[in-house]
Amino acid sequence: YVAVEARNLARKPRTVDHVHAASVPRAGLTAWQALFDHGKLSQGQTVVIHGAAGAVGSTAVQLARWAGAEVIGTGRSHSRSLVKELGADRFIALDEDRLEDAAGSADVVFDLVGGEVLARSSALLKPGGTLVSVVSWELPADRDDITKVFFIQEAKQVQLTELARLVDAGHLRPQVGGVYPLAQAVEAYSAKAAGGIPGRMVLQP
Repeated sequence: YVAVEARNLARKPRTVDHVHAASVPRAGLTAWQALFDHGKLSQGQTVVIHGAAGAVGSTAVQLARWAGAEVIGTGRSHSRSLVKELGADRFIALDEDRLEDAAGSADVVFDLVGGEVLARSSALLKPGGTLVSVVSWELPADRDDITKVFFIQEAKQVQLTELARLVDAGHLRPQVGGVYPLAQAVEAYSAKAAGGIPGRMVLQP
């Protein structure tokens, strides 16, 4: 027997297999809490999502689209087609385009990249906007007219249940970047860390 807190459990989405279902909880909770709990994103607002092709980023793009927001995704140029397919209105390739072209356009910026991209992110926000990061607690200090939030994802059963409902309703398509046996967890982590693999890596017993 395995004892698990109830807040960590929800029924599996009916319309996907176990591999795709396994890719939803952590990425889904992080994206949900960044956009809605901390970013307060609502219909008609604009959100910039850095790292939009990754596990959390691709989920955030779809959730923001479902919520009726205008979505601007960023990432490497090879991710453009995927991010647009998932629902982004615009894509800024960090290796080809100018991030500054989105200056002052966002109500929320969700950072999954950190470093220089995070440092340049406050300029993307409208006055009163919110910069949310799960990568670094050292947020830009160049503006005092925006809200800045660093957070760590929490387990919430009601959100897991809603994510499963959105999968079954066709609003959220789980992104699996690769499937590895548990014995090859190190190889899976290394492959993901090397970059270029969209979505979530899933380990199977």
